[in-house]
Order: sequence, then structure tokens, then C-alpha cells
Amino acid sequence: MNNPTLDARIVGDVIADFRRKKGVSQEVLSGFANIGRTHLSAIERGERKPTLETFYQIALALDTNMSTIILEIEKKL
Repeated sequence: MNNPTLDARIVGDVIADFRRKKGVSQEVLSGFANIGRTHLSAIERGERKPTLETFYQIALALDTNMSTIILEIEKKL
């Protein structure tokens, strides 16, 4: 039986794409999201998966809905 998992690299790529489209640095986004820049960097590189709370904070900082980001993630899976 195949157990698919969420690819952390795709999650990170999509978050990074949204950040770049907003024209903000990791430093600025992490400040708005109230998370460490190194944590955001690890998420964007796919080394860590954000918790739901962190994902929510990132979406708020990007001025978008979590669902909008999730739809982009699903397109790339």
C-alpha cells in the first residue's frame, strides 16, 4: 500500500514563490510572521514542514488565505 506524504520541498517552493511575488525578503516576512528567519529559510528549502500555526502566520504575513497557498501546493503535488 502506497502512503503518500506531503513533499516539504514543494511546500517551501510555493511559500517562497508567494514571498517573492510580494517582493519581500525572508527577513521581512519572518518578522511579519513572528518566526525566525532561519526557520523560514529551512521551510523554504524544504528542510522543515511548517506547523499549522506557523503556516497560518505566514499566510497572514503574505496577506493571503491559507487555502490560496494550499491550492498552489496541491497543483504542484
